[in-house]
Amino acid sequence: MAKKRRRSTSSPQRDTAVQPNGDTNATASVDGLSTHASKKLKLLANHSTSSPFSEFLHPSTEDAQAVYALLASHTPGGAPVHNPPSANSNSATTCGHTPNVIDALIGTILSQNTSSANSSAAKRSLDSVFGQGEPSFEKMVNADRQMIADTIRSGGLANRKAKIIQEALIVVKKKHGRYDLQHLAAPGVTDERAMQELVSLDGVGPKTAACVLSFCLGRQAFAVDTHVFRLTKLLGWVPKNADRVGAQAHLELKIPPELKYGLHVMMVRHGRACRGCKKDGSGPCPLKSWLKERSMPSDSEGGIKEEDGNLGDSKSLLLGL
Repeated sequence: MAKKRRRSTSSPQRDTAVQPNGDTNATASVDGLSTHASKKLKLLANHSTSSPFSEFLHPSTEDAQAVYALLASHTPGGAPVHNPPSANSNSATTCGHTPNVIDALIGTILSQNTSSANSSAAKRSLDSVFGQGEPSFEKMVNADRQMIADTIRSGGLANRKAKIIQEALIVVKKKHGRYDLQHLAAPGVTDERAMQELVSLDGVGPKTAACVLSFCLGRQAFAVDTHVFRLTKLLGWVPKNADRVGAQAHLELKIPPELKYGLHVMMVRHGRACRGCKKDGSGPCPLKSWLKERSMPSDSEGGIKEEDGNLGDSKSLLLGL
């Protein structure tokens, strides 16, 4: 009988982690980045100072300010104040509303491709089973991945998100010696550097990283989620053939830093609540009224077609929104 060939779990080029459940984590590279992570970082570098739509001039600073003021006038209490979360923040809240950077990252990963209610329920379940803080991260790494997936099932895409969370924790521990990304909050760490470190993790794309930068670290970043993408297309702020990754790269450069947080939050709230500006909606919409007053054509389709885009490999970044 032929002997079974034993599969090696290590490589001289990469530190390949072996999961407690026996899975080999080929993407949790420590000495080198995964191919996907390298592509993401290359695209970020290419568009750090120049838009992927270099000849597209919208939005102007004046347009961004006008829409900001318009949405603020329709927001109870006015535009939201940009403050990083305090130590008393509820860890179960997703999209980065917690001072612990890893906890914020996990919460934002859980918010990918699902509703706020579902992702918050998944985070509460995760906190209930594993606890909070560094001891909980160690428990997640040592846990069977299926257990994590079952715990976060309410958030959707549970198997994929469990893999992203577990592998991200492994990489962070290998790189920094502990489950800690608090150094990203240091004044000497630039927004660009913080974005690069977060996006270097497999399954973490520009939108997820921007949420952590903005909501957890109190930095100026403009995350483009489903609602923001639809509304910026409606306003004509991005080309019709733009994808979400290209839109975010473009808008990061075009929107004044002091408007990014408030504009993002108000667009998300408006996108969720306003029936008048949705593809098949009817009724009043202040944004459509503003466009009409300015005699500016809007993207009447208002729909999201992720297959559209002209950034080539940028489509791959959508795997880790």
